[in-house]
Amino acid sequence: MNLVTRFIKEEDGLSTVEIILILVVLVGLVLIFKEEMIQIVEGVFKTITKQINKV
Repeated sequence: MNLVTRFIKEEDGLSTVEIILILVVLVGLVLIFKEEMIQIVEGVFKTITKQINKV
């Protein structure tokens, strides 16, 4: 019980393990949604290019 109490009260900030887990999740999301992100970015750049050419 003492271990649980200390864990709850601990406020040391992010540890290395937590940072690594966050990075793993972010990399996983990038790999999963890579094609969708590429299409979105290409669409945005095409729109920007069209708007610049109009001016």
